[in-house]
Amino acid sequence: MNSGKIGQQFGSWREGMQDWLAESHFFGALKWLVILFLVVMLMIGWYWSREPATFTIEESLSNLSPEQQQVTGAATSGALIEVMEVVLNKPGGYLRNDRMPPGVLLDNLPSWEYGVLIQVRDLSRAMREYFSRSQSQSREDQDLIHAEPRFNFQPNSWVLPSTESEYREGVRLMQHYQQRLVDSESKDAQFYARSDNLVAWLGMVSSRLGSLSQRLSASVVKTRIDTSLQGDSEATQSTASGDMVFVKTPWTEIDNIFYEARGTSWALLHFLKAIERDFAPVLAKKNAAVSLRQIIRELEETQGAIYSPIILNGSGFGLMANHSLAMASYITRANAAIIDLQDLMNRG
Repeated sequence: MNSGKIGQQFGSWREGMQDWLAESHFFGALKWLVILFLVVMLMIGWYWSREPATFTIEESLSNLSPEQQQVTGAATSGALIEVMEVVLNKPGGYLRNDRMPPGVLLDNLPSWEYGVLIQVRDLSRAMREYFSRSQSQSREDQDLIHAEPRFNFQPNSWVLPSTESEYREGVRLMQHYQQRLVDSESKDAQFYARSDNLVAWLGMVSSRLGSLSQRLSASVVKTRIDTSLQGDSEATQSTASGDMVFVKTPWTEIDNIFYEARGTSWALLHFLKAIERDFAPVLAKKNAAVSLRQIIRELEETQGAIYSPIILNGSGFGLMANHSLAMASYITRANAAIIDLQDLMNRG
């Protein structure tokens, strides 16, 4: 065989091997880059998924002087502001409207955020309609008029406008209301700590907790008797339903409902502590402060550490835990105590 041809073939073979090795190195490096990216995303996702710690009412009022902190309504408005500040400024920021990893891959903390948001919306509505008005015919506060719809903006808008921008504007308006409230020279901002106002807000809270308790309990298969029309023989409903109702939460939504309940309880825990401070004279008159503290105690139990890496869904008396039923137990007891507190506040 011609030596020139042999050398040419060897050169071609060597170049082919070099190209193959170069491609192998490229794909090897690409593989490790992908692995590194996934590990980094996993670590960031774990960090962002940690639930924020609770704060004290004193911390939420740190921007006010000691005299201003004693003004009626300062604690409640301060708690609402601080709760929203935590939601917007925690690690990772607001996650429910994320479109990029790792935020778009997370669902537990976005569900927690939604639970918090529901309580913020209810309290901002109560402040607009009840706490800031002396009677049904009195004028609404201008800051609260514009703050409430900001907090009711859709929770998953990415741009034009973004959810965060709307919520931050709501926080700014609440801060302006609070500054007017604690300003001794300003008389146009008020917070009326009356028993009827408190009962109105507690009714909203009780309705939310009752619904959450039912949704949590539906983590296991249940057949319920339909009691929708009980108490009124003339009552009707739009669509007929059977006497027995079958309910079951899809397994893909169990952890979402659980974390929504955690978020609701977290926010409500702070709001009730603020209410305890602003409504102290009213609660003392009704001898109801201990009832409110019992509600707070029940909600504190909902914030216990979760040692399982996943939310378990065992049967009620099975070998495995059912985190949803445990959460439902605390929320149900808190709701029962709220109903008792409403009844106590309504008494003369």
